[in-house]
Amino acid sequence: MFTGLVADLGTVAEVHSTNDGVRLAIESPLARELSEGDSVAVNGVCLTAVGLCGDRFGADVMNETLRRSSLAEVRSGTKVNLELALVANARLGGHFVQGHVDGVGAVSAVRDDGFARLVTVQADQQLLRYVVQKGSITVDGVSLTVARIDEASFDVSLIPETLERTNLGTAAPGTPVNLEVDILAKYVEKLLS
Repeated sequence: MFTGLVADLGTVAEVHSTNDGVRLAIESPLARELSEGDSVAVNGVCLTAVGLCGDRFGADVMNETLRRSSLAEVRSGTKVNLELALVANARLGGHFVQGHVDGVGAVSAVRDDGFARLVTVQADQQLLRYVVQKGSITVDGVSLTVARIDEASFDVSLIPETLERTNLGTAAPGTPVNLEVDILAKYVEKLLS
C-alpha cells in the first residue's frame, strides 16, 4: 500500500529484457532503505526490490505488468517516480494507492496556469468511468486531484513541488503515463451491480 507521495526521482540504470520479462536496475538513495523483498512503487507500479547494492536495486517486471503499464517503455536513463511502501503509523498525505495500475493514458496537453501547470491526460472510457472531478487519481504513482473531466480526458494541476520532484515535470504531449483509479470507486461499482 502506498500514498502517491513520491519520495525520490530515481534513474533506470539498466534494462535486461528476455521473453520472460524485464529486470530493471534503478539508482536512488532510497535503495539503502530497502530490504530484499520489500515493495516499492516505480511510476506507480508495485514491484519487489531484489539485488540491492548501495544506491541501486533491481526489480523484476513480469509480462502481465509490461502489458498493463508504461514500464515496457522505460530505457536506461529514464527518470522514474519512486515511493516506499506505507508504514502503518505514518501520515497518509495522499490517498490509498495499491500500485496496481489500471491502464495507461497519454498526456495530450500541457499548459501553464500561474505557478501551476495543467496537464491533460487522455484515457480509455473504461477507466474514466471511475474518475470524478475533485476526486483522487494516481498518475505515474503521484496522488493527484482531478481538476476537470470530460468523455475522453481529465486535467490535473501540478504545483511547483510536484513539477520539481516527479517525472511529471517533464511530461509532454504523447508521454504515456500509468493510471490507477481510486479503489473505492471500483468496490462501490461491484457492490451495486
